[in-house]
Amino acid sequence: RSGAPSDPLLLNTLEDLTEEDFLKFKWFLQQPHSLQGLPAIKKVHLQTAGRWDAVDVMVHTYGLPAAVEVTMKVLEKISRNDLLQSLSASNSEGQS
Repeated sequence: RSGAPSDPLLLNTLEDLTEEDFLKFKWFLQQPHSLQGLPAIKKVHLQTAGRWDAVDVMVHTYGLPAAVEVTMKVLEKISRNDLLQSLSASNSEGQS
């Protein structure tokens, strides 16, 4: 792996997920209906992806602002509202 992932905020969020939550997170990224009009990520890109790779794939697929939005939607679906709130707060700080 070369260098840090493109967004440390997203990486920190994914690193706070348990292994089971991370597997659910990746599953939702592969479901087109869960992403409200954004393309699903192909299973082959996520199957063996660790957290760094998942961040890179999301940013590459959606661009940074949309990758944050997708992350927030998926956190809501896997009932990690604690992480959703902290990501939302950090994200709005970064935009002001």
